[in-house]
Amino acid sequence: RGTMPAGPFASSVGVGRAEPEWAALNKVTGVCGEDAFHKSGELSEAPLRLSDEVLSGDLSTAPKEVDLLIVGAGLSGCTIAERCSRELGMTSLVIDKRDHLGGNCYDYVTTTGIRASKYGAHLFHTDSKRVWEYVTKFSQWIPFDHRVRGLVADENGVEKLVPIPPTQETVNTLFPSTTDVRDEKDMEAWYAKRRVVPRDSATNEPRPPENGEEAALSRVGRELYEKIFKHYTKKQWDKYPNELDASVLMRLPCRTTTDDRYFGDAYQALPLRGYTRLFENMLLRDPGNNIAVRLNCDFFEHKKNGTLPKHKLLVYTGQIDTYYAALGMPKLEYRSLRFEEEFVENCEGGFFQSAMVVNHPGPDKPFTRVVEYKHTPNQPTSFVEKRKNGTLIAREYSTDTGEPYYPVPNPENRALYDKYAALAAKEEGVAFVGRLASYKYFNMDQAILNALEMFDNLKENGVLQPKRAPGTFPEGDGMK
Repeated sequence: RGTMPAGPFASSVGVGRAEPEWAALNKVTGVCGEDAFHKSGELSEAPLRLSDEVLSGDLSTAPKEVDLLIVGAGLSGCTIAERCSRELGMTSLVIDKRDHLGGNCYDYVTTTGIRASKYGAHLFHTDSKRVWEYVTKFSQWIPFDHRVRGLVADENGVEKLVPIPPTQETVNTLFPSTTDVRDEKDMEAWYAKRRVVPRDSATNEPRPPENGEEAALSRVGRELYEKIFKHYTKKQWDKYPNELDASVLMRLPCRTTTDDRYFGDAYQALPLRGYTRLFENMLLRDPGNNIAVRLNCDFFEHKKNGTLPKHKLLVYTGQIDTYYAALGMPKLEYRSLRFEEEFVENCEGGFFQSAMVVNHPGPDKPFTRVVEYKHTPNQPTSFVEKRKNGTLIAREYSTDTGEPYYPVPNPENRALYDKYAALAAKEEGVAFVGRLASYKYFNMDQAILNALEMFDNLKENGVLQPKRAPGTFPEGDGMK
C-alpha cells in the first residue's frame, strides 16, 4: 500500500473535484439532468427490483413479433431501443444473458451500503454536446473530475504517490536529483530532451512509430516509459508495448501543465443514483410501451431452439466471432478483468487510499490498480449520512479468460476482424452494433454516439448502419 494519506480525494472545490483552475474547465457545474423514476417518487438509490417476468428469460411471455430484436442491454442496444421507440414508434424486445440491465456499466449498492461497479469503475466524460444532452434525459448527474494516482518507485527505489498521466509534479517527485520543472516551458524541454523519435533505418529520416514501444518513447521518453508504462502495459495486455499497435500508446497524454485530471473533456460527471438508473429510465419508462425486456435470456440458445420472436431486424451487440462460431474460424483475442474485492474495516480516516484509483505500474505486483469506490461523490445518501468507517476496495487483475472487455489491437487481430466484418456486411437483416460487434474499444460516449448516428441513418435512409466506420472513432481509453 505504501505511505498514502487518507481520502476522500478532494480539492477546495469539493469531493471528486480537481483544483479550481482545472475544475473550472468542466462544463458540468452542479446537479443537472432528469431522473424520471425519482421525479415520480421512487426514492431508492439502488437498482430497482425487476419483475419476475423480466428476469425469467422466458420468451413465451414476450411479444410474438417486434420490429427490432436487440441482443444486449448495454449502451448500444438500449440507445437504439429508446430512440426507435420515442422517435419512430418501433417495437423492440431487448434480451440479455445477464441478470441485470446496463451491460458493463451496471452498478449496485452492496450489503454494506457502498455503491460499486460489478465490472470495474466507469467514468463518464465527453466532448459531444449531443451525447451530453442525451444522457441528461435519463439521469441526474453531478460533476466529477477523475484524477488518478500511481504508486511508482522513484530514482532511489522508494515508492511515491504521483499523478498519472505524468505532470510537472510527477517528474519532480520521481527524479528529484536531475529535475526541477517549474513551468510549462520547463516541462516541454524535459520531454524534448528525452523523447526518442523513430527513424527509417535506410534514410535516418523520422518515421511514424510502428509499435507501442516506439509510440511511448516518442511521447514520454525512456525514463517514464520504464517506470510507468512498460510493465503496466504487460500486465494489462500480457504483451509488452513492442507487441502492440502504436495506437495503444499514442493516446498517452503528455501534460506540460499542473492539470492532473485523467481526462480533458468538456463534460465530466457521475450519475447521481448510479449508472443502472440511466438504463432503467431508458427502457422501463418508455412512454409508448414499445420496449419489452427479458434477462437471463441466451440468444444463441433460443435461436437453436427456434423460440425467438418474429422480427424485422436483429440488432446484435455481442462478440462478432461468437455470432459466426459455427463457421469454425479462429477466435478474436480479448482481454478481461478479474476483481478481487475486500471490505476493509476501521481504516484510519475511513479510507484505504488517497484517491479513488491508484495504479500500480511496477512489475512487483500482479494487479494493475486498486479502486476504492467510497471516494465517489455519488455514494448513497444513507451511507454518507452514517459516516461508516469501512470501505470497499477492488484490486484489478487483467486476464485472457472471462467476460470480454478489451479487443487486443495488433495486426493479426485486425486482419481477422476484417474477415468477420466482410461476412457481417453481407448478412441480411442483421445490424452489428457496439464495441464487441465492431471489435473496437468504445468509451461510453463513443458507444452512445455510434448508436445515435446509426439511428440517424435509419431515420434518414431506412437502414440501421453506421454513418462512419467504427475504426474512425478515436482510440478509447482502454484499461485505465
